[in-house]
Amino acid sequence: MPKIKLPTKSPRIDMTPMVDTFCVILTFLMLTTTMRQPEPAIVDTPFSISEKPTPDFNTMTFLLSEDDKVFINFDNGPDTLLKYRPKILDEMGKRYSIEFTDVERREFEKYPSSFGVPVMKIKEFLSKKTSKERDPYQVGIPLDSTDNQLAMWVLCARQVNPNIQACIKGDSKTSFPTVKKVLDILQDKNVNRFALITSLEATKINVEEIQK
Repeated sequence: MPKIKLPTKSPRIDMTPMVDTFCVILTFLMLTTTMRQPEPAIVDTPFSISEKPTPDFNTMTFLLSEDDKVFINFDNGPDTLLKYRPKILDEMGKRYSIEFTDVERREFEKYPSSFGVPVMKIKEFLSKKTSKERDPYQVGIPLDSTDNQLAMWVLCARQVNPNIQACIKGDSKTSFPTVKKVLDILQDKNVNRFALITSLEATKINVEEIQK
């Protein structure tokens, strides 16, 4: 009696559910992700061989531009409920007799990059909706002895967040007096430890030496 051969079929994988899942995840990321706004000044950082990463939270970053303007930025805290940025803004308002509205606090909280606006111009700065409209206000934070607003920002930031760390991101062509002023302000406010943000230096590998 001859054997009955069952028809053989090649396996078929249906990729439709995977593609649908991928599309849903991609759509979610596109709708929830915000584009990082460029910094107010282009900074060409010096090179170093250190690979220590910059902290993601509890940082205040000083941006020193080539034309000696100083900008500052704060993170909003490791927990979304902390809301450090609007609290720091309120502390600055108390010292300069400026009362900020809830809308202005939210705008300051959402602002994603460094700012270099004199405190008396911040309300006008926050009222603008586009980066092009805000750019004229980015003249650098005053740090003269007669109007040292940068020192006040540091003081307010440390009062709101005692764990905050200082990071300095300076252009390789920033003048030494500007760097020294920033360092003097930090030391005057008892900030004696800070990180320097640099670019990782490319190293040449000598294959012959490795083989030896």
